Amino acid sequence: MSTTTPVSDVDIFGDEVLNDPYPAYEALRGLGAAVHLSRHDCWVLPRYEQVRAALGDHGRFSSVDSVGLEPALNERRRGGVLASDPPEHEVLRGVLSESLAPRALSRLRTDIGRRAEELVAPLVRRGTFDVVRDLARVFPVSVVADLIGMPLAAREEVLRFADAFFNTFGPLNARTRESLPVAEALFDELAAMMSRDNLEPGGWGEAVHRAADRGVIGGHQVVPLLRAYLVASMDTTINAIGSGLWLLAERPEAWQALREDRSLVPLVFEEILRYESPVQIFFRRTTCPIEYEDAVIPEQAHVGLLFGSANRDSRKWTDPDRFQVDRAPMDHVGFGYGVHGCAGQGLARIEAQAVFSALLDRVDRVELAGPPRRHLNNVIRGLDSLPVTVTTGRV
Repeated sequence: MSTTTPVSDVDIFGDEVLNDPYPAYEALRGLGAAVHLSRHDCWVLPRYEQVRAALGDHGRFSSVDSVGLEPALNERRRGGVLASDPPEHEVLRGVLSESLAPRALSRLRTDIGRRAEELVAPLVRRGTFDVVRDLARVFPVSVVADLIGMPLAAREEVLRFADAFFNTFGPLNARTRESLPVAEALFDELAAMMSRDNLEPGGWGEAVHRAADRGVIGGHQVVPLLRAYLVASMDTTINAIGSGLWLLAERPEAWQALREDRSLVPLVFEEILRYESPVQIFFRRTTCPIEYEDAVIPEQAHVGLLFGSANRDSRKWTDPDRFQVDRAPMDHVGFGYGVHGCAGQGLARIEAQAVFSALLDRVDRVELAGPPRRHLNNVIRGLDSLPVTVTTGRV
């Protein structure tokens, strides 16, 4: 390794950084386009241009056995939709592509809007509620589970599995060690609950089983594929709703702007994803040496693509640490990019916009009713609790 190679000993998976990663990200961006993390013996790309380019280059930045940091844990993900490259990845993703296409999702918009209103209305009548526990964690789980056709008994375990699952994408720290037995136990439970006999007919789950019947995918790939869509379709939405309402509660002028101009609602969701990226990092493995300015990443190196840092890069965004409701950052990397761009992003947009619209229809003002509490995860950024009080303006 060249003596000029940018190196940092920061622990991006430590509690202090996970609570507030942005000073560390700024320091990493200042060091270079590619930085070696000595503590974890891996590389990271902290700047927008390089992250976006790597996401679009699966030939040199492979996802096979490499989306997490620990090799032994990556081996367990082999062959899944997250841990594969084309052409295998295209086959897996294609199984549900028709269900996730814009035309198919547009048919769900009215029903999702109705469901959002039914959930939001009694919360608003209460006046004070917890955004994360009463809303953000409830709505996406019910929507996605119904679309897949999951039994009710499985839904309570989904969030525990998702949290444990994403922790295992980091290093073998305390969070990962505590999550491993949880993820393994729930893996078996969810596998049984997503068997064909336990799924409602006509849902996405049945469609995946039919794809296995046709030989499009192997029978062993059914449950991992359903699990990946279930977890990925929920996590971004849950954390974006929670983070978004936190940001808006602290900025009453932003809430008022949305009340006055509803065309800003889709844009503000993109700004939430940029400003507080629910997925902060995924890894890739290099298939050849790659040169960046004064650094050369060797072949077969683990490289962390820092979505959360790229989305705050001043080389790309003007005043990136300011939350701006009308920014319209449509090329953020909060959903990834390229062949591994989030497959459920269209559904996430519909769900989040439905929740925000249902609240905007009823609520004049959102105020914090207590301090937000952050939930720490190795790769996911979100809140554990967000108590708010809403004002309707009605006598």
